[in-house]
Amino acid sequence: MSGTTRKYSISMPEDLAETVRARTGPGGFSAFVTAAVAREMERQQLRELIDAAEAEHGSSDRAEVDAYRAVLRGDDVRDDNAAAA
Repeated sequence: MSGTTRKYSISMPEDLAETVRARTGPGGFSAFVTAAVAREMERQQLRELIDAAEAEHGSSDRAEVDAYRAVLRGDDVRDDNAAAA
């Protein structure tokens, strides 16, 4: 992201804006909204990357995804054969 900032006018439901202001204080509102927009952009870019990968390689298998997640988390993953040995 660029270090330059610019003021924009947005519209949002008043109750949502007041909830944000109550949590962040008057000086944190813009930072909160900026972080939320940045997260949403990251999510959309990730979705585009996943869609492109699936278009090229096919859909992912849920069991494989869960197994890779377990490895990334460092879970103690053992198959039934290893447990029986």
